[in-house]
Amino acid sequence: MNQPTSIKLFEDKNIRTLWDEEKEKWYFSIHDVIAILTSQPDYQKVRNYWKWLRNKLRQEGSELGSNTTQLKMRALDGKFYNTDVADTEQILRLVQTIPSPKAEPFKLWLARIGSEHIDELVDPELAINRALETYAKKGYSLEWINQRLKTIEVRKSMTDEWDKSGIKKGQEYAILTDEIYKTWAGINARSYKRLKGLTKENLRDNMTNLELILNMLAEASTTEIAQKQSPKGLSENIKVAQQGGAVAHEARKKLESTTGHSIVTGKNVKDLKLVNNK
Repeated sequence: MNQPTSIKLFEDKNIRTLWDEEKEKWYFSIHDVIAILTSQPDYQKVRNYWKWLRNKLRQEGSELGSNTTQLKMRALDGKFYNTDVADTEQILRLVQTIPSPKAEPFKLWLARIGSEHIDELVDPELAINRALETYAKKGYSLEWINQRLKTIEVRKSMTDEWDKSGIKKGQEYAILTDEIYKTWAGINARSYKRLKGLTKENLRDNMTNLELILNMLAEASTTEIAQKQSPKGLSENIKVAQQGGAVAHEARKKLESTTGHSIVTGKNVKDLKLVNNK
């Protein structure tokens, strides 16, 4: 089964990837790879280049021209579309067909990505360390990074409870997450992102420390309540999500009445980096 779309960084450029657990291999967005190798930011020109190259490879009898597949990946608008993908071996062949000064470093990057996943299965702490390095390169403070990594652990515990109670990944996950946001922050995820001026960006990566802490409290509370009540199905889990969110809502209101300012803010990653650089 394929895991949700993840992002791998090559020279600070995003490449959409999927890990297939059954086949134990990575799949990479061909368009993203071509955009990097050709230094072409225009998506339509990248598509046209891939169309031309694929036809050329077919004429030459190359399997790469006909044996690639499509998988659903998240696009810039946040929706999932069928996307041309290739596994590591196929991407290596693709790299060899495109004249690029980035070919050799890209090959080394591919080899590292393959070994990283195997290493992380044996030692999950490696995945955490790599996430820490990635956030540090993006300019986040160590304090914020530690908080963010903790939120990942807390959310994983919550989604494990959702899985046990029959919640489906995707839409039902989104519904429950929205209930938590609406209860503790007073707005749903879409409105929260709009407040911060976000579109495709990750909401949690644009939260302040206090926002992360309160959201983490809401999710940890939801997990604890779920373990006590053992809800089944979406409707029962919505009630638990609201109860968990209510715990963080009370903490938020008390803190706001003491400090005199709102915890839910329009600050995003640019503001966070600006503060960290002072």
